[in-house]
Amino acid sequence: MESSKETGCQAPEGPILCLNNCGFFGSAATMNMCSKCHKDMILKQEQAKLAATSIENIVNGGSGSTNKELAIADAINLQARSESAPALPTFDSSSSNQASEVKVKVGPNRCSTCRKCVGLTGFSCRCGNMYCADHRYSDKHECSFDYRTAARDAISKANPVIKAEKLDKI
Repeated sequence: MESSKETGCQAPEGPILCLNNCGFFGSAATMNMCSKCHKDMILKQEQAKLAATSIENIVNGGSGSTNKELAIADAINLQARSESAPALPTFDSSSSNQASEVKVKVGPNRCSTCRKCVGLTGFSCRCGNMYCADHRYSDKHECSFDYRTAARDAISKANPVIKAEKLDKI
């Protein structure tokens, strides 16, 4: 008992119930909340901070933020969107050029060339359209996907250039 008086620590008088009245016990380390309520409170605070910074960035024209903060905000938005409702397409200013190039899709179960109903046996191409068995190959339909540059990019990623450091001449 004397050692607690010397250090200034106080022994808990009894169990403390959670401040949110969830029925569990809290501790002083978690601000008198149970671990679940404390974790939820911290998550809400982080989301509020990210929302405030994103609103500030929109108002100020994007100055003062880093890519890391934007990536965290995007990850939280995707997570919240996947939990609540089906995702709707969103367009950023960087993807506005890509949006004009995307073709309007006829439907998920029809061939984009001959409009034949394909159902579950349809083949999706890298250009993003669905095709029947007759038009599934890129030479049988007007495919907009550039296979040559895709292969070049894959090879360059798989085989990075390694250069040895130059030796200092004595």
